[in-house]
Formats: sequence, structure tokens, C-alpha cells
Amino acid sequence: MIQFFASIFIKNRQDYSSPAVRQAYGTLCGAVGIGLNILLFLGKWMAGFLSGSIAITADAFNNLSDAGSSIITLIGFRISGQRPDPEHPFGHGRMEYISGLLVSVAILVMGFELVKSSIEKLIHPEPVESSPVIIGILAVSILVKVYMFYYNRAVGKKIESAAMKATAMDSLSDTVSTALVLAATVISQFTGLLLDGWFGILVGLFILYTGASTIKETMDLLLGQPPKEEFIEEIRDIVTSHKLVYGIHDLIVHDYGPGRLMISLHAEVDAEGDIQEIHEQIDHIEHELQEKLHCSATIHMDPIVTDDEEILDMQEKVRAVVKTTDESFSMHDFRMVKGPTNTNLIFDVSVPSCCQKTDNEIMNNLKEKIKELPGGQYSPVIQIDHEYY
Repeated sequence: MIQFFASIFIKNRQDYSSPAVRQAYGTLCGAVGIGLNILLFLGKWMAGFLSGSIAITADAFNNLSDAGSSIITLIGFRISGQRPDPEHPFGHGRMEYISGLLVSVAILVMGFELVKSSIEKLIHPEPVESSPVIIGILAVSILVKVYMFYYNRAVGKKIESAAMKATAMDSLSDTVSTALVLAATVISQFTGLLLDGWFGILVGLFILYTGASTIKETMDLLLGQPPKEEFIEEIRDIVTSHKLVYGIHDLIVHDYGPGRLMISLHAEVDAEGDIQEIHEQIDHIEHELQEKLHCSATIHMDPIVTDDEEILDMQEKVRAVVKTTDESFSMHDFRMVKGPTNTNLIFDVSVPSCCQKTDNEIMNNLKEKIKELPGGQYSPVIQIDHEYY
């Protein structure tokens, strides 16, 4: 159904990285979710009223809260698609993350309320009525929620949406909860056991677990997490595919929400090259990144020596020292400045975020090893750079 509506209402619907397409998918899925959840609420509320089951009634209001969650998701997508303004110069993309966080909080609240109601049901148990109509309503509800989980997860992966993924997990928790409610209803009908409260607690605990998982994912996005390795490799491939670029470093991806990425990096170029030509090509690379990755890119040119054998030889020796210190380290911006008594070796070392050593420990270790290199008196001048991916 989603793909059918998408083929009608969404232009260029397979361009999932496009902000306009992402917003259209979010709006469409949110609208469908509101309609389906309201229908499920009405059906389950009727079943709960007829049966007297607290679990079914609670599950009905869970669907009503899901409709509210879909509204939050829809509003989040609409706001995130707004243009930047003077108060928000980087746009409103993170509103999508905030809407995902609100959905996660709603899941937690519903789980807590269900556990609370189920405990009261254990203290004051009441028989649960059942009928083919009630069982049919619950069975149909499970099928609908499975479908909602499927399309929310599929679309969430395609457009890389935390809000859609949170909604998908919400639908999954509803599927499990309704299945447990159905099991409790059927078992109580044939055995006379009052399992309504116990199954309600199981449902509530599962919902709490789901809410905690999704809230962690959305909080990571809001606090800032490293970009995916595939995205980093895509940036490298685009930039280094141009012959004038010898390598890149100091890559930072600033995430202000989907469609609001800003990239900054240093590109190594020949120090003897034509500055005007290099500048023109760097501008071209920035525009290529913007078109292919839907981001804003800023590239700093780093001139490097490519034809001095003495400097290149020393550079490889220092690089080997850096690698023997830690294989995950890398070196860039290497320069040699000769003086009357010693030679300064100036360079930067990129250190991954997972490194447990302090900057001083790294620098002192490298300085000791470099001073032992044969051929002269060397004074290393080291700058430690931390990678953000």
C-alpha cells in the first residue's frame, strides 16, 4: 500500500537521499499510521469492552497512543523540512530526531502504565469473556501491526530515519503485546485460568525494553555519533578520484539532521602545482560532494612536497615510526626545517577516538623514537589530531 501511494504522490521516489523525498515518505507513512492506529483502537476498545479484559483495553489505548506517535512523526518530518532561518541557520533537520525521541518516551510511558494496570488486575482478578469476534479482532490487529512494522522498518532503512525506525519498533512491540493478549484470552477461555494480569505484565515489560532501546538510538543521534564507515569511504572515493588529490585527512562530518550534513576535510595537493588550477578543481570537488551526498562541503588545500627525495625518504621513516607505535595511527602535513645544529620534523598524527592513550603519552613516545633515527639531530614537532569517525 505504501509503495502504491508513493508511486502516485512522491516524485523521484527512489532518490532516498533527497530531503524532499525523505520528507514525502515521512509524511505518507505518518498519515497511514494515524489512520490504521485509529481503526485498531476502535476495534480493540470494543473487544476490551465486551470481554472485560484489562490487557485488551490497555492494548487498545496503546494503539491510540501510537496514533499520537504517528502525528508526532509526521509533524517532525514537516518541521525538519523547513528552510533555515535566522534563529536556526543550520536548518531544522534534528526535529526528526526529536520526534523519534518523543515516540520512544511515549513507548516507555505506555509500558509503565500497562505494567501498573496489570499488577492491579493481579490483585483484583476478574474473569475475561471471549468470543470469535473478539479473537478475530485481535488476530486482524496482529496482521495489521506486522504490516506496519514491515513498512516502517523498510522505509526507515531506505531514508535512514531514526523516527521511522522508532515507529517500526513501536509496531513490533504492539505485535508481540497483542499476540500475548490473544494467547491469554484463548487460554483463559479453555482453561479458566485468569492469566490476564500476568500476560499484561509480560507485554508491559517488553514494551519498556523496546522503548529503552529506541530512546538510546535517538539519544545517540542527538548527542552526536560517528558517521557510517560506508559514508566515509564514499567521501574518500569521490575526493581521491581526482588526480590532483594525493590524500585526505582531518575529515569531520557535522550532522544537523537528515539532509543537513556539513563536511570539512583537508586535501593534500602538490606544493608546486598551479594554485589557480588547484583551487578550481577543489571547488569542483566541493560541488560534486554536494550533488552526490546532499551535503555542504568545505575543503582546505594542504600543499605537500612530491619531488624532494630527501624529504620523501625522511617522511617514510617517520611514518614507519608512527605505524610501529600504533597501527591505527596515521601521519600527514609532514615538513622538514633544517637549522644550524638540528632539523625540525614537523607533522600531525591522526589518532582514532577509541585510543586510550593521552596526547602527551603519544607525543613523548614518538619523540623518543624519532630522536633515535640515524642521520642527524632531529627535533620532532608533533600535533595530535583526533578522528571523529
